[in-house]
Amino acid sequence: MVKKGLVLIWLLALCFASGALFWYNDWQYQLPTPIPKNYHPVNTGTIIHLDSGFTPTAGKPVFLHFFNPDCPCSRFNMAHFKSLVRQYGARVDFIIVVMSHKTFTAQVIRDKFDLHLPVLFNASLATSCGVYSTPQAVILDGQHRLYYRGNYNISRYCSDEKTSYAKIALAGFLDNRPTFAFSRLALKAYGCRLPGCGN
Repeated sequence: MVKKGLVLIWLLALCFASGALFWYNDWQYQLPTPIPKNYHPVNTGTIIHLDSGFTPTAGKPVFLHFFNPDCPCSRFNMAHFKSLVRQYGARVDFIIVVMSHKTFTAQVIRDKFDLHLPVLFNASLATSCGVYSTPQAVILDGQHRLYYRGNYNISRYCSDEKTSYAKIALAGFLDNRPTFAFSRLALKAYGCRLPGCGN
């Protein structure tokens, strides 16, 4: 009887600890990413100089996907990003920008996404675009001027169509809405800090 009671207490403690850990992780990534002390905002309309390892299509908009393979939010976002590529890939140049201390090859990243896209490992692009967390979306117009830098969605799993900010921004740009207004939640960074995963 005593053994059964101890096992039950141990199982309850384990369940409580698992629930608390899940709640903490969920809560942690619902908080905005702290702004770095040396952060310099980048204004809409700023020309972004792309990595020499990528040759963009002349006049075609560019979508930069800032991705950290170790960031849970980046991993949750993969399916959503892939759906954007499928929907808009004919009209937009999509690029994956890897932000990590670890070494990855372009092919490893392509295999993770199951997409054949350009992969860049240029951390300076994050500074140029005003990105300080992952995942983040950056949309550049055909002249590589910054149109949008922000979140994919308010939902951790990118499942809320009403707050699908990157998709809304991309559709707005392609529909020639240059004065499109972005909400505060769209532009405030959420996710994993660069270059690591701590929040």
